[in-house]
Amino acid sequence: MGDSVLGLVVTEELYLRYPDLDESRLSPLRSGIVNMRALADIARTLELGKYIRLGKGEEVTNGRDKNSLLGDALEALIGAIYIDSGFATASAVIQRLIKSTLEEAMAKGAGLDGKTALQELVASLGMGTLEYLLAESGPDHDKSFTAIAVVGGVEIAQGEGKSKREAEQAAARSAYEKLSS
Repeated sequence: MGDSVLGLVVTEELYLRYPDLDESRLSPLRSGIVNMRALADIARTLELGKYIRLGKGEEVTNGRDKNSLLGDALEALIGAIYIDSGFATASAVIQRLIKSTLEEAMAKGAGLDGKTALQELVASLGMGTLEYLLAESGPDHDKSFTAIAVVGGVEIAQGEGKSKREAEQAAARSAYEKLSS
């Protein structure tokens, strides 16, 4: 239940804060906030891990710091707040919890994937064309890729990944940070 309440509150908050963004931009932004890693990070700020009841196996394997367990625990806490105190209280708690996560997600390109955010930034700054130079290395069964984001003929940033897309996204995020600061 907590995940549904969380999803509704985050979606409403995004819609109210950014009424001009269409669904194609709101949806990835929402996913940047309502995901296991982001929820686990929020749970860590609350030190929620020390309150989770774990079996011996999870205890031995550092289960108190596993993203999946922390994210689930935060969702359970939100569900408990909703059941105990109602939607308005749960909504207020969620808004406080997601505030910095939401601001960070917006600062990284308004919820867009790295390549789209960089493309929009380059266009808005009138910097010319954006392209990616790709190189691959390693055997066929274990390839690694390196991408370089090139704007107006100038190499801006490099990224690496296990796929071409992953490398391009990493290069784009790095270039976005450099160009937007």
